[in-house]
Amino acid sequence: MQNHQFARRTFLRGIGVTMALPWLESMQVWGDETTKSASSEAPIRLCVTFSGNGFQSKEWWAKGEGKAMELGRVLTPLADFREKMLFVKGLYHEEARKGNIHSSQTGNMLSGAPIASGGAIRSGTSFDQLLAQTYDRSTKVPSLVLACEKSNPSVHKNYSMLYSSHISWSSPTTPTPLELYPALAFDRLFRDDASPEDKSVLDAVLADAQDLRRGISTDDQRKLDEYLDSVREVEKRIENAGKRGELQGWRPTLDKPNMQRPADGIPQDIVEHMNLMCDILVLGFQTDTTRITTLKLNNDHSALRFPNLPSVQQPGHGIDYMIHHLLSHSDGEDYLKVNQLFMEQLAYLARKLDSIQEGSRTLLDNTMLMHCSSMMVGAKHNNDELPIIVLGGAGGRLQGGRVLDYKEKPERQLCRLFLSMMDKMDLHPKTFGDAKTMLEEV
Repeated sequence: MQNHQFARRTFLRGIGVTMALPWLESMQVWGDETTKSASSEAPIRLCVTFSGNGFQSKEWWAKGEGKAMELGRVLTPLADFREKMLFVKGLYHEEARKGNIHSSQTGNMLSGAPIASGGAIRSGTSFDQLLAQTYDRSTKVPSLVLACEKSNPSVHKNYSMLYSSHISWSSPTTPTPLELYPALAFDRLFRDDASPEDKSVLDAVLADAQDLRRGISTDDQRKLDEYLDSVREVEKRIENAGKRGELQGWRPTLDKPNMQRPADGIPQDIVEHMNLMCDILVLGFQTDTTRITTLKLNNDHSALRFPNLPSVQQPGHGIDYMIHHLLSHSDGEDYLKVNQLFMEQLAYLARKLDSIQEGSRTLLDNTMLMHCSSMMVGAKHNNDELPIIVLGGAGGRLQGGRVLDYKEKPERQLCRLFLSMMDKMDLHPKTFGDAKTMLEEV
């Protein structure tokens, strides 16, 4: 595969700030072409999103194909993307079935590796990080690992709960550090030396942007303006994050908390937190600052609550009467609403990616966006098949609008899908995890 130094690419620069440009027809942003006359083709990106504890038992399904594909109620927020969706049934990790529930079902989500017990930390390098290590000289940030719920350092049934908090692993003994703070995730993409004095990334690079604007086409000027506006919007929302009084993720036992509120920078509204992380992720892809991301919407064994969602089962209340983990055991209408909230975040992300044009394709067309969970149904903790969907086109290498069912087939390793996805990004390991062959249909 091609492995370019990102320093060859075009950037806007300011004091303490480097901001990569989006795809522009007027210049070779990506550096993939040798001729000076042709614009280069955008790269393929990978994004893995995760939500813990599976889905409502009766409503995670899809059948048919293309525009006619029918979706269970969990997936209705993704109806607009049926033609760009691959719904995968029947794949699983054999090693995840050998330990306890929760921890050993999540720590190898993206590797299929054996999990160490006794409180020890050992899993396997995840496939997103294998790709990040391959592309590490091509982009400023090899991978962006985001989360909306903090890690749990405790031990549950002889297994570390860090397994339940991490899906991305840089090595068998190193879960990739999570970034929970939108402001710090933003800084990692764009700031070379972040400091309190650097009030705005955008302000720092505006002079360079104006110089660039004079030398590009009218269409590219519009695209550049839209991109800079989106950066400013994210900055404003980060600045306002955490100012509302609604607390989610933990529930005070007093009318007024007897402790200080959570640290500045983590939005107190969980939907705003998720949306901000999606926006930052899109900017990372749009500028080719990173090509590999994971976004953990919550933990397996999650403690999140959802007072913003009106309860069906307890009218007049929000869905905050129990934590997500226990709610998943109920398998009722309220859990369905929480499931749909996660799919709404995925639809939000897909819609943002699909609105950005990169030549003849959109950014979603140049991306593989996979959503997964650690079990099929939280009430059953069953992981003999895992819920998997993939959105996007992988630069024309992935055909959506299909349901692939492997439940009755002999070779059902989820790592076969990972081999196929790595292959589409020009990384060709002969084996990965417990898989020796790719999925031919993918």
